[in-house]
Amino acid sequence: MAGDIIVGLDIGTTKICAVVGDVSPDGVEIIGMGSHPSEGLRKGVVINIEHTVNSIKETIEEAETMAGCEISSVYAGIAGGHIKGFNTPGVIALKEKEVTKKDIERVIEAASAVAIPMDREVIHTLVQEFIVDDQDGILDPLGMAGVRLEAKVHIVTGAVTSAQNIIKCANKAGLDVYDIVLESLASSEAVLTKEERNLGAALIDFGGGTTDMALFSRGAIKHTSVLALGGDNLTYDIAVGLRTPKLDAEKIKIKYGCALSSMIGRDEIIEVPGVGGRKPRTLSRQILGEILEPRVEEIFALIHGELARSGYQERAGSGVVVTGGSAELPGVSEIAEQIFNAPARVGYPEGITGLADLVNKPMYATAVGLVLYGAKVSKRKRKFRIRDSNIFHLVMARMKRWFKEIV
Repeated sequence: MAGDIIVGLDIGTTKICAVVGDVSPDGVEIIGMGSHPSEGLRKGVVINIEHTVNSIKETIEEAETMAGCEISSVYAGIAGGHIKGFNTPGVIALKEKEVTKKDIERVIEAASAVAIPMDREVIHTLVQEFIVDDQDGILDPLGMAGVRLEAKVHIVTGAVTSAQNIIKCANKAGLDVYDIVLESLASSEAVLTKEERNLGAALIDFGGGTTDMALFSRGAIKHTSVLALGGDNLTYDIAVGLRTPKLDAEKIKIKYGCALSSMIGRDEIIEVPGVGGRKPRTLSRQILGEILEPRVEEIFALIHGELARSGYQERAGSGVVVTGGSAELPGVSEIAEQIFNAPARVGYPEGITGLADLVNKPMYATAVGLVLYGAKVSKRKRKFRIRDSNIFHLVMARMKRWFKEIV
């Protein structure tokens, strides 16, 4: 018996990908996917509506053909340097000396009562833990006896205009948006194990336009950040360093790229197309590694510095998981181990059946994760459409519904 059809739409800088999942009590079965080069985004942010809409349409048509169904609504990912996350506490007195559903709603509302600039939208309010009197580490306090309830939450915000443009592009492509999801949070649904979430792990989504980081510990998210550097920077470095067109630099990166030059044999050579009709040249592949290695080290060092500043560095007990399209570059996990001084692995989508082999690549982690995220929250579906309404009214309506449905 077929279940609900849920579609994850990853609107990335280098590609737009849609994954179609059939969600039933038995789990999530992947029944189709579509992918198309992304035109119209830069560093995770929409800069050309028309190009983005056309890329989304091409992607959806491909996914519909493979899945054999019509797609009308999606869970969309969001990234970009405008994303900011912070932790905030809230505390209330318990009137009935026992935690009720209403108390949980009130304490989350108290924790969320922080000043947010009008040009920013709350994308997620993620509960980290509850504290009843002096007992911490509680994930579900319902029914517990006490006189004081405290909640610690992680709030993720983004620029209203960026969220608005994602919704607008989806709408123009004929799609409703059920929810906008932080891409690193979505990816974590697909690649992190339960043990890693509990013991502590730093998830790094190494994408084309951005590198997103999310730190998990005790089953909850503790810190998030987005770095506006990614695989596109690697491609640009190759184009400049080898004096070759960017399109050819991307092909060279995918076919011959290696993030760790010591892994490359000294006698390996590659052919590099020239610029402006010049003849191709043959170069040592070692040179390519020497171009890529410093940039990958720089990106991971910046993420490591952000993690150190957050104060949660020691929480990543199980190590680092690197996913995203750029994680497929050989040597990435080895550099991550060096920079973070912790075990590192490349994260592949898990927890799915059906056409799992088709999407079993780090580059599809976000899209698969959006489907898994949608499967978890599908009971409280909400659609966003931008027609004549003002985005701020949509945001306010969303937050009111969020507080009613959070538990």
